[in-house]
Amino acid sequence: MGTCAEMFGGIYPALLTPFTKDGRINRTSLERLVRYETDLGADGFYVCGSTGESFLMSKEERREVMEIVKETAPGKKLIAQIGSLNVRDAEYLAKAAADLGYDAISSVAPFYYKFSFDEIRDYYFRLAGVTDVPVLVYYIPGSSGVTMGEGQLGQILADDRFIGVKFTSNDFFLMERLKKAFPDKVVLNGFDEMFLSGLAMGADGGIGSTYNFMADRFVRMRQLMKEGRLAEAREIQNSVNEIIAVLLRIGVIPGCKEILNQQGFDLGECLPPFAPLNEEQKQLVREKIIPRLA
Repeated sequence: MGTCAEMFGGIYPALLTPFTKDGRINRTSLERLVRYETDLGADGFYVCGSTGESFLMSKEERREVMEIVKETAPGKKLIAQIGSLNVRDAEYLAKAAADLGYDAISSVAPFYYKFSFDEIRDYYFRLAGVTDVPVLVYYIPGSSGVTMGEGQLGQILADDRFIGVKFTSNDFFLMERLKKAFPDKVVLNGFDEMFLSGLAMGADGGIGSTYNFMADRFVRMRQLMKEGRLAEAREIQNSVNEIIAVLLRIGVIPGCKEILNQQGFDLGECLPPFAPLNEEQKQLVREKIIPRLA
């Protein structure tokens, strides 16, 4: 067996969750999306993350998504994001991931109540003790409001039950320090628009929202960086960022769904309180993004 970095490095779409008009999980569309992203070269899937609207779903719905993906992606690395403010729900989902045969679980730090670091660390250790499935820390301070330094994250990563970190931050100094301290752990870049920056500072791959419709571009960038062909990789990053710049104007998750809807998928709309895109926003996707994906 290789290191965690070797086993879990790669390109993982942060999987979108398709919904029907009445807000139910659209199984047929989810299966089609998983097969499509597999064809684009995805190494695995990050299931029920922020992009998947997991915090807007019940634990039973999240388990349903996990089950569908497991059945549709044989042989792919699967990471289930099981984090919840309700630790009993997180434990339920950790056990579900173990029962389904997921390769790893992941969790955002408990948020909203401004927990102390000791409470956050104990939360992670508690989840790690529920099953034998290894854990990937989901570090996303911009959304969670939880910032941890090298020493604090290091206390968690030093435990053998943790395989690494999904690093959704632009603090690349911290990323580099973590990779230096834990070279065998996997570091997966979280900001699509800064993918090359993450690779340059030691990331072993990435987990991203826009991978849902252009995972192949990130697969190619990663390969070019391995070959030392930075200028070519930067050209792809530039093309990716032209698309992301439009998504930031209309909302990344609703925008990603609309892109795939316009490409013939049926992902529906995001759950409330997300607002549906208006016609002007849909036209931006049609005019500014779709041609760039042709």
